[in-house]
Amino acid sequence: MFTIQQIKEAHSKVKSGADFPKYMQDIIALGVTSFETFVFDNHTNYYGKDNFQISSIGFSETLVIADKSNIEQFKSDLKMHQQGKTDYMTFLNDCAKSGVEKWIVVMDTMTCSYYDKLGNEMVVEVIPSV
Repeated sequence: MFTIQQIKEAHSKVKSGADFPKYMQDIIALGVTSFETFVFDNHTNYYGKDNFQISSIGFSETLVIADKSNIEQFKSDLKMHQQGKTDYMTFLNDCAKSGVEKWIVVMDTMTCSYYDKLGNEMVVEVIPSV
């Protein structure tokens, strides 16, 4: 299966949200079938075939996730990130202030779903192909 180091190497090529589709292709090639990233410390659970799971270590400093979600603000921030106008740390901070607790990416459907603290789906985006 894949390792966290292999995923880190693929992720090191990502400079903004504009690079996300290529990153998806790279980790699919490694065998990742889905992953779940938690905004508060950026740790991620990666899943592969045959119930394979591996997790990255999060940041030591954590972000506070807003209790009230702001979907419209998040959509605006997400668009800016996808256009390459913000870096990853800015995006994480934008997620936190808009109440995004985590996102889940599913490779079979090429979707990324963002969730608030109550588990409500805030936004679902289709990841474009490269």
